[in-house]
Amino acid sequence: MKLFVYHTPELTPTDSVPDCAIAIDVLRATSTIATALAAGAEAVQVFSDMDKLMYVSEQWPHEKRLRAGERGGAKVAGCDLGNSPLDCTPELVQGKRLFISTTNGTRSLQRVQNAASVLAGAFINRKAVVEYILAKQPETVWIVGSGWEGSFSLEDTACAGAIAHSLQSATGTPLDEFAGNDEVIAASALYLQWKDELLQLMHHASHGKRLLRLNCHEDLKYCVQTDILDVLPIQKELGVFVKNG
Repeated sequence: MKLFVYHTPELTPTDSVPDCAIAIDVLRATSTIATALAAGAEAVQVFSDMDKLMYVSEQWPHEKRLRAGERGGAKVAGCDLGNSPLDCTPELVQGKRLFISTTNGTRSLQRVQNAASVLAGAFINRKAVVEYILAKQPETVWIVGSGWEGSFSLEDTACAGAIAHSLQSATGTPLDEFAGNDEVIAASALYLQWKDELLQLMHHASHGKRLLRLNCHEDLKYCVQTDILDVLPIQKELGVFVKNG
């Protein structure tokens, strides 16, 4: 197994796809997707384009859909939800399809949508992601952070490091053999430096600060919890994620 970490979707190779891709947007798209599926959503369908989301979701029965739209950390007008995982309660999402478009995370998911298997990863479901990779043993794995509008983000790379460190520890493979690029080593080091102070790291992160200005402190506290959900969002058709198993 060779593991590659890419800090943003723009940094991924354009001439190939991996056997397995893990898209990460800790704050907050992939955390929200995992939470919605854990709470009983029928599926989560992702869009990078808000107009397309509105058009496609219009074909879905009104009582069976929820529209979640976020730009710049704030809810998009005309949507039922923004991008807070805390809004995805069983009472609200049970049996419904969540149509979601966010500033960064849904772009990452669409960038890797042609990989043989596509997963949505976050701190909250790190263990489920790792267990899937260990069971399937894909030859090449990309972990793709969402960043912020094309730039590096601390939280996504730290989460990539959490997954990489777990995989490397479980397989016992020497890091030099396991890492397909230098970013794997850097991401692992970042995670190991901050693994006991992840909330503090979010307070240093530019997007963490942006969310704090929007009074989303509870979101930060929720999104840095590790392994609290035994749910793996996996793509069953282009852009549509369901709960694995």
